[in-house]
Amino acid sequence: MSLWEIVRHRLVLGVGTLLFVSVLVFVGTEILPGDVAHAILGQNATPELLDQVRERLGLNEPLHVRYFVWLTNFVSGDFGASLANGADIGTEVGRRASNTLLLALSTAVIAVPLAIALGLAAAVKPGGLVDRAITSTSLMLISFPDFLVAVVLVTIFAIKLRWLPAIASIRPSYDVFDWIRVLILPVTALTFTILAHMVRMTRSAVLNVLSSPAIEMAILKGVPRRRLLLRHALPNALGPIVNVVALNLAYLISGVVVIETLFNFPGLGRYMVEAVTNRDVPIVQTCAMIFCSFYVLLNMTADILSIMANPRVRYKK
Repeated sequence: MSLWEIVRHRLVLGVGTLLFVSVLVFVGTEILPGDVAHAILGQNATPELLDQVRERLGLNEPLHVRYFVWLTNFVSGDFGASLANGADIGTEVGRRASNTLLLALSTAVIAVPLAIALGLAAAVKPGGLVDRAITSTSLMLISFPDFLVAVVLVTIFAIKLRWLPAIASIRPSYDVFDWIRVLILPVTALTFTILAHMVRMTRSAVLNVLSSPAIEMAILKGVPRRRLLLRHALPNALGPIVNVVALNLAYLISGVVVIETLFNFPGLGRYMVEAVTNRDVPIVQTCAMIFCSFYVLLNMTADILSIMANPRVRYKK
């Protein structure tokens, strides 16, 4: 298969996955207990008012009709209005998405280079002191959930030492240093959460390449270990490394709900949690689709990049 055929196949598969996810998101929010009209008007609303609200929101239409209307509006960029306050969802999503992207990109800028460096350091001497220390620390970090890491960081640096704020609130008057101070704890918590997986995958991929006959021949010829790692092993190990990096970046976009909620950070994750609490179905549907779209897109990108980094994959049956 040519590279273009592979890309086209992945694109078709990604679009199909998103369509399937859209059905799950819509049906999942529709079967939530309670009634949207009651959530808007309250439990003491009269039947006449409830019928008027259902008619205005199109809730009396069949399920498949409402799904196609919602999907068409979503694809065209019309996310609708909030049921709680009537605010335009697109405007609020744009504002909060920029905050989530800033948090995710700040974490990626720190975590990805650090993970690759630690993975290479562990692969220099397998079984050595550095390798054992990095591997043990990685295993320990993997066993810790993100909310526990966040709570420990807040307890130490915000409550005990009082160096950093426990609440990542954002104000228009903040300058660069205020932003950095607010982001330190959330970024650190996310970095610890995703670092271990990337470190272990980098180490494993590099060691796998180092065991190949070509690298063993280079070692016998006396090529320095550092040159082998940086110029030969790392480029040939990019496929699995890119995959795990993309998966963790997808987590940063779609899995920041817990961190944003704990730190009261005004991003998409917290926006979705607030909408679930208020049973604001359009917001829940919009945020869920955005998260799923990013996840599918990054997974598809990782798949394509891994194939480009290792052309032999496209010839496998």
